[in-house]
Amino acid sequence: MDIKEKLSLGLADFENIIKEDKIYVDKTDMIEKIIRLKRKYYFLSRPRRFGKSLCISTLKNLFEGKKELFKGTYIYDSWNWDKTYPVIRLDLSIPKSQSSEKFEKSLNFYLDSIAEGEFGFELKAEFSNDNSVN
Repeated sequence: MDIKEKLSLGLADFENIIKEDKIYVDKTDMIEKIIRLKRKYYFLSRPRRFGKSLCISTLKNLFEGKKELFKGTYIYDSWNWDKTYPVIRLDLSIPKSQSSEKFEKSLNFYLDSIAEGEFGFELKAEFSNDNSVN
């Protein structure tokens, strides 16, 4: 196989990179260090096209306990795979609009579709600050 075919150019999904046997530079040692800091908030700043989405995708798969994807990585033997967490990943390029009102409605629709599709519950609200589980 040609090395160019192994590159993960344009892919920002950890699971797809691993399953398609693309080249993955293991940064799970740094991810583990960040997690063990136990801060309330994190700000990860990187230039455009520099791995932010891949990092978030890696975190999502890690917290969901998808151990088989991490075989051969630093974190594989040091992570507690029995403890999992639900993860909501928002891609704010999806809700599109020209006004703040339309953006809010579009964002609510997006949140509703994630809640129902990934977690099996329905949110209903006219505005984002009064969403509640039904």
